[in-house]
Amino acid sequence: MARRPLPRILSNGTASIARSREFARSAADSATDVLHPLITITRGLRRLAAAGRRKWADTPKDRRGPLLFLVASVVLVVVLMPYGPLLAAICLMAAAAWTGRERPVPAPTGPDEAQTQRLQSLYEALVPYFSVPEDPAPLFAHGGEWDKALTSYDFDDDGRISRLVVRYPAYFTDGEPDSRARIEQLLHAKSGRGREYRFEWDEEGNQLTVSVLPPLPTDIAAQRFVTAPGETVLGFTDPTGVQRTLPVTDGGEQRDVPPVVWRTGPRSTEPHLLVVGEPGSGTTTLLRSVALQALLHGDVLIVEGSGIGDYACLAGRDGVLAIECGLAGALASLEWAAHETERRLISANRARQAGHPAPEDTKRPLWIILDRPSVLGHLAAADGRKDPQSLLQVPLRHGRAANVTVVVADQFDSLDALSDPVRQHTRARVVLGPATTDQVEDILGVPPRTTPTSDVPPGRGYARLGTGQVHRLQVPATPDPYDDATSEAHRQAVTDLLPARSTPADAAAGPDPGVGADSGTGTETDPDADTAPTKPEAAQEPVPAES
Repeated sequence: MARRPLPRILSNGTASIARSREFARSAADSATDVLHPLITITRGLRRLAAAGRRKWADTPKDRRGPLLFLVASVVLVVVLMPYGPLLAAICLMAAAAWTGRERPVPAPTGPDEAQTQRLQSLYEALVPYFSVPEDPAPLFAHGGEWDKALTSYDFDDDGRISRLVVRYPAYFTDGEPDSRARIEQLLHAKSGRGREYRFEWDEEGNQLTVSVLPPLPTDIAAQRFVTAPGETVLGFTDPTGVQRTLPVTDGGEQRDVPPVVWRTGPRSTEPHLLVVGEPGSGTTTLLRSVALQALLHGDVLIVEGSGIGDYACLAGRDGVLAIECGLAGALASLEWAAHETERRLISANRARQAGHPAPEDTKRPLWIILDRPSVLGHLAAADGRKDPQSLLQVPLRHGRAANVTVVVADQFDSLDALSDPVRQHTRARVVLGPATTDQVEDILGVPPRTTPTSDVPPGRGYARLGTGQVHRLQVPATPDPYDDATSEAHRQAVTDLLPARSTPADAAAGPDPGVGADSGTGTETDPDADTAPTKPEAAQEPVPAES
């Protein structure tokens, strides 16, 4: 059957119909603007008529007669007055216009019934902690007025408290951590679980401010951050935690976010980093992000204790000295790193004594990244060899002067295996993944100012640089590009940051039969020599080129 053509108005009249609709809409808007006074007066007359009917219905029957007589007398006087009907019509129109105007709906000035019940319940829960029997005029008392203690409050769309200011008596021991922890735990439970709260104690004013923190952005991928040499972006935090922002690109759009910047180098007070987390919390992602940023201005030596090839994408790249997964290669590379640190110190000292600037080969940063050193320590103990962590003593103690930075990552269940030099000299700390307040305090030295949650995305945690404050942290998404579960956008973002290949990956990671497990490095190194030793060769266990 032949297909019948569409009518002309449906085939080529779409533009005309759209113009007609736009013209009709404009005409309707213009008519509404012109007739707006008439509409207002009509609405006012209707309201006045309704008010008159209500007045007549509320008037008792025995008073309706005198009321009718009064109204008739007023009408008669108006009719007999000069220009009376005209003045009466003008007054009626003015009253109708005033009555028919659009009145703004007043905003609610206080909490509703459900919000009041929630505040009263919270007030009653705080009574045992903020009251004593000896207080003659207690601020908190059973059945008391909650609005005197809870001075300011805000609620979200779900009816839960989003911000609260609590006044407490001066005799409360707000300087004791245990007392604070009890109050924070109670407010966290009563205000709603599953959210992060910030507690700000004003000890001088006896006030506690509780605020709900918004979730940190998890969609920021790895990219070139606008930082100076010696600055490394660990992640991003709240706007109130830092005093600077960085421009980042997210989905083709650029925005400014507050970063957590870790400064390394000779003038840094926190030259080394320790990262702790549970499996799958994002510790390897953070180390991979740090390595990509370090390759911009320095050389990187990677020791992977887990041996699953998380850093295979860096094999054979410019600036990557070695990627070791086995015990022999780790011992050889770390021994070379210790000798290199000593050589840099000796070269810089000789140059200073001669009145010359430090040699250029001592100024280029050297990064030593160890992922899961506890696994290698266990293997070394089983094989009767020394722990690879023992070779970190020189880089940790003298690394700042030699421009050597050490980054160590491990899990909570392996903290006892970390050596004392690692614990003492890693003053920059990061905790990732779900962790209790005690675990965070054990790593960072102080408890966080927010309430940790049990369900967090990968790369989410806390960071503290030296003796500074604790920051919430979200690590930029830096997955392994060889992982099949990685999205194409994140894979491309990491691939764009990889340096060019200097040697094939299999040649860079392949075994060197001339290097033994006890030879230290691929070349014989003299600590007193002024020339830099060559790149450490991989030992017997090769790193896979692909994962």
